[in-house]
Amino acid sequence: MSVTIKEVEHIAMLAKLEFSNAEKEKFTHQFNDILKYMEQLNSVDTTNIEPLAQVIELQNIFREDIVKPSTPTDEALKNAPSATDEHFKVPKVIS
Repeated sequence: MSVTIKEVEHIAMLAKLEFSNAEKEKFTHQFNDILKYMEQLNSVDTTNIEPLAQVIELQNIFREDIVKPSTPTDEALKNAPSATDEHFKVPKVIS
């Protein structure tokens, strides 16, 4: 399969791009080079190769989710400039 200048013009029209004749000729050659490379890849025997989701092996880097006791409320609020018995008090930011 090869790409013609008419097909490059059609692709340019779909992308709403305008090219000179020299650029169209250049893109035609570049598209054909890409297709030749794809033909090479299609000729590779992959019958015993399993499909991959990732090229490199990934590991879960997250730690175990272990329940630990939290900081007590009075300890968390002791340095707050303004607080109620259970909450930080902050200035109103939405009018």
